[in-house]
Amino acid sequence: MRSAPAVAGFAFVLALLTWLLLNGLNVNSARYDSQLRALDDFTRYERGMTREVLTARSGLSRNYDGLVQMVNAYDDALARLRDTAGLDAEQTRAIDVLSARASRQEDMIERFKSRNALLQNSFAYFAMFSDKLATSETRPLVTASSALAAAMLRLTLDTSVVTARQVQDRLEELAQLPAPPAEADSVRALLTHGQMLHDLLPDIDTILKTLVAESNNREQDAVLGVIMKRQLAARSSARKTRLLQYITSLLLLTGIIYFGMLLRKRAMTLRRRAAFEHLIANISMRFINSGSERIAADVETALHQLADCIGADRAYFACVSGSTMHAYRWSREGVEFEQGWPERVLSLAPRFDGGEEGIVYIPSVKPAHPYDTMNLLADAGVSGWLCIMAARGNRDGILGFDAVQGGALTYWSEVSLFRMAFDAIGNAIRRARLEGEKERLQASLQHARRMETIGTFASGIAHNFNNIVGAILGYAEMADAGVASGSGSAASLAEIRRAGERARELVEQILGFGRRGEGRRERVCVKILVDETRSLLAASLPSHVKVVVNEPIETAVVMGEPGQLQQVILNLCNNAAQAMQEPGRIELRIKVRDLPHAMLIGRNEVGPGRFTVISVADPGPGMDEATLERIFEPFFTTRPDGNGLGLATVREIVEQHGGAVGVQSEPDAGTRFDVWLPSGEPDELQVVQPGSEPAFRGAGETVLVLETDGRRLLRYEEILAALGYEPVGFTKLAEAIAACRAAQTRFDVALVCHLPGGSSLDLAAALHDAAPALRIILATPSTRDLAMPSLKTSGITALVHHPLVSAELAGVLARSLVTSARSGRLKRAAGAS
Repeated sequence: MRSAPAVAGFAFVLALLTWLLLNGLNVNSARYDSQLRALDDFTRYERGMTREVLTARSGLSRNYDGLVQMVNAYDDALARLRDTAGLDAEQTRAIDVLSARASRQEDMIERFKSRNALLQNSFAYFAMFSDKLATSETRPLVTASSALAAAMLRLTLDTSVVTARQVQDRLEELAQLPAPPAEADSVRALLTHGQMLHDLLPDIDTILKTLVAESNNREQDAVLGVIMKRQLAARSSARKTRLLQYITSLLLLTGIIYFGMLLRKRAMTLRRRAAFEHLIANISMRFINSGSERIAADVETALHQLADCIGADRAYFACVSGSTMHAYRWSREGVEFEQGWPERVLSLAPRFDGGEEGIVYIPSVKPAHPYDTMNLLADAGVSGWLCIMAARGNRDGILGFDAVQGGALTYWSEVSLFRMAFDAIGNAIRRARLEGEKERLQASLQHARRMETIGTFASGIAHNFNNIVGAILGYAEMADAGVASGSGSAASLAEIRRAGERARELVEQILGFGRRGEGRRERVCVKILVDETRSLLAASLPSHVKVVVNEPIETAVVMGEPGQLQQVILNLCNNAAQAMQEPGRIELRIKVRDLPHAMLIGRNEVGPGRFTVISVADPGPGMDEATLERIFEPFFTTRPDGNGLGLATVREIVEQHGGAVGVQSEPDAGTRFDVWLPSGEPDELQVVQPGSEPAFRGAGETVLVLETDGRRLLRYEEILAALGYEPVGFTKLAEAIAACRAAQTRFDVALVCHLPGGSSLDLAAALHDAAPALRIILATPSTRDLAMPSLKTSGITALVHHPLVSAELAGVLARSLVTSARSGRLKRAAGAS
């Protein structure tokens, strides 16, 4: 259907050119020339006939062959003239008049021929008899015949009535003369032929006069006028046609030039489009081999090449991935970007109408009124703007080009091709980001696998070592009971206990690293957490190191496990103190940051949202880049007495809380650790109450002890006895259950110790089924893998570390017995009522 107008236009031009060609050829010109030649022949042959007639009249022609030829040619010219007239009525009428005259002339010629033959014959006989009578001896006869011959001669020259009367008189005179018998026949013949000549000469002269009179050009002129009229009209029409041909030629030439320019423009557009598509193909090929480390440089190169296509001074690509904005820029030498540009374009671009394709193209920025949206571009110093946005409904990415040096962007109708550039750059950035994320995830997976392997290995060693530490602490406590206070042995035992406590803390740290789990989370006030941690550090840090907290924020709250968070601060401060070889101070700073977009901190990306940042800075010697890359690796340490688990544990705890750890350090410039933790609501704060419980002594309460190892059972019984309790130990669950069922009120509390390779919760659950009212204390190396629902189901009411420490065990037993007594009084009161 689209080709129908083109076909109709072509047919019209073809018909017009054909019509102009036929009219310009003047095809009737040959016909008019033929008519003119036929008319000339007609006139010429007509004159020839007159000449032949006069020649025959004068007696110079002995026959009429020439006259017949002239008549035939005369008729042929008239036939040709009639044939060329065609359907022209006016020419036909004029030719009919000419044909009628020709018919009359031919009739007169036929009359002339017949009479002229008689005349010539009579002349011959008249002359013969005249000559014969001129030799007559009769003088009157000779005189009369001579007079007759003279009068006849005059009649041949003048056929007037007078001359004819003289001839008649001479004939009568001759007829009245007596003629000798010998000449009587001659006289009669002379008179006969003389009378015939007297009659023929005037008739022939009349024919000749009529023939000559008819031989005028009046009819020919009429025919010639019609022919010339038609010829002039044809020539005028031909001139007009030639003028139309000239005008048409000019129009066609103009059209050819116009369409040639269109074709040239189209060819240039196609050439430019092909060059642009080739550029896009090269950019895409470059992006195929572009990794995450080269993507920024490759995008900048692509922006430079694209900007040259449209004459831009600045080019940029900005996109939002999740909550993170990525911006890539290029600008010509001497051209700078405005503050917040192109980030501000993401919110500015949707205010312009980009249509379905999301393309805003303003070659020259000229605001029409004070409230025109283009004023936003003019205020930013943009004089020409091309912006390609993401698909409709997803305006989270832009490709922009600015002209800022007073000019304008090059006008190009194929700006929609920049959509391909937008897609190529966007896909390359997404691919590079996904590859980087894949590499990061693979590195995290490998790290997690290494951590899992190391943790499993360390946990296995720590459990066995925990039993040894428990034995050391237990025997040290029992030995301390039998040694006088203040003696050297008491001091040695105190040192043994302190070393055991440090070993126990190390075991706890190893277990926490190897068996990290999702602990119980609660709202924690960071200020209180830091204050309590500072009080603990005051007793353990060297004297030349001071801890300074700068303006703590009262409302800084995080969601987490208080013990783990306190361990993070303790580890960072201890590392800082150990790095300080000269007197100085450790600065703790608490800030609350609102991240509108995601931010990369260390190896993790945090945000958006509100975060509490705990910064620990020290003026120590700092670290180089090689050390910074390995400080979080387990068992990596730069100190001879270090274990390499402090920072590894810090990062594991922080990442499990949804945060990240950043570090800034340079040689001889100190070190600062930034711990980013997601902030919680400041309502209903849970205050951390760390610290050891005061030691309480029992009053002979009976404690059921379930320990599968006989030697440890004896040691734990001695500890309980030293604390004032009556221990009853069992190594088998069945015996403990039987004892509980035999006497429900025999035991005040039960202590279920850790079962290596088994489940202590199962032991506690079975014991709880046998004695539901009995309060059960579970001794476990670590509480990180224990969830509150499983503890309640097993009937466990309190937890204590394994191996047992008398101070902690005394506090837990005291609280359990107090709670048990209070519950008993309430039950008895309820029963009494």
